[in-house]
Amino acid sequence: MKTRVGPAILILSQNSLIVGRKITNIFPGAKLYGLASRTSDVDVSFQNFGDTVRELFPAGTPLIGICAAGILIRTLAPLITDKGQEPPVLAVAQDGSAVVPLLGGLSGVNDLARQIAEALNVKAAITTTGDLHFHTALLSPPPGYHLANPEDGKKFIADLLAGAKVKLEGKAPWLIESKLPIDPNGELTIQITENLGTPQPNCLVYYPQKIPADISPQNILSSEIIDQPRGKLAIIGTGPGALKWMSPEVKEILHAATDLVGYKTYINLIGTLADGKNRHESDNREEEARAKFALDLAAQGKYVVVVSSGDPGIYAMATAVFEVLDRYNKPEWQNIYIQVAPGISAMQATAAAIGAPLGHDFCAISLSDILKPWEIITQRIAAAAQGDFVIAFYNPISKERTWQLSEAKNILLRYRKPDTPVILGRNIGRPGQVVKVITLKELESNDADMRTLIIIGSSQTRQVQTSDSNLWVYTPRRYQM
Repeated sequence: MKTRVGPAILILSQNSLIVGRKITNIFPGAKLYGLASRTSDVDVSFQNFGDTVRELFPAGTPLIGICAAGILIRTLAPLITDKGQEPPVLAVAQDGSAVVPLLGGLSGVNDLARQIAEALNVKAAITTTGDLHFHTALLSPPPGYHLANPEDGKKFIADLLAGAKVKLEGKAPWLIESKLPIDPNGELTIQITENLGTPQPNCLVYYPQKIPADISPQNILSSEIIDQPRGKLAIIGTGPGALKWMSPEVKEILHAATDLVGYKTYINLIGTLADGKNRHESDNREEEARAKFALDLAAQGKYVVVVSSGDPGIYAMATAVFEVLDRYNKPEWQNIYIQVAPGISAMQATAAAIGAPLGHDFCAISLSDILKPWEIITQRIAAAAQGDFVIAFYNPISKERTWQLSEAKNILLRYRKPDTPVILGRNIGRPGQVVKVITLKELESNDADMRTLIIIGSSQTRQVQTSDSNLWVYTPRRYQM
């Protein structure tokens, strides 16, 4: 199996538990998912089969359904777009008598099916023509090799099936053991090379991936090349803090991760999703050191998650990771698979709690002058105020920075009316949540802290009170001059 993410084995009844556990035991990191109303003793319980499958599939999780193939096909049909990106999907009979690969031909689904079938002592129902004729999957090379031009594979295989011969250039142990029509004078070519370049016509090019030095030449030349995991680093956003606001993608990443890196408060936000993970906690201000540590850990082959609150790309750790990656450019970091998984930002969560103050043009400004000069911040506040943007202020106050918010207010009052609505959102999505609406003239430094997000309305921002005494704030979509 080529995927680095442990597969999800899904069962719909307790009768499938034994087969499900047999399959789970084959693959490190695999989890057994069971329908909550009909199963017990599973790793993850779910309420709705369709919703669960549709969450796991886009996240790249291999899916093994111990169910009828038709259920998986109907569930996934609307999501099937790019066969180059889809994970393996298989159906297994409830009694383990049949293993049917459905999707993921380019991600090793047939190899996965054979592994499962061998464990269940049955034969996999392989229907891929190339696999059947040649006993090898040209589009899905074994671990240790990468196909450079999969887009040429369809025609290449069609030519083989039509009777063309193929010559090998370079060492490819798994192909020598296949039933390919190998001929030194073949009109097709399979090339194994470390030289990057543009593939020639009628040629498939495979690049050998780097193999650690502690693997012996005997292992390299064997038919089963040892699969050394490629390091993986995901920078995720938990959202404001409530699990209900965390995306399915983020939850799936956290399920699969081996190590969590982040500020202790943020790691604590993910609750039981941190169970069983290696936790590496640090002070909130040690962002560069945290980014370096996470990259070094991923370079060791770990699946590392850097945990941010809100969205990781908005005043958070995604930028810190890429800054470090760019500045230090360490060779061992170059092969790490990096992923950024978004979260609901503080300004989105605060806005939603009070209505729709971001309904028209808006911007975000951090009042922290630790990483940029205060002169730049004042220029941006003035420009945004003059442009009549709704403004979201991040990092308004800290123990060391107590005067910046008052100075920002003074700048705003040059361009905004004193009765402009101001929203204060503190601990949004967490215990102690407070949402308060005041006017610009009432805004004081002691109204905020580092856990407060402030939204300054534009000249168009309005308040409306409903009959149930709820106060809402919104900025109309239509701009009135």
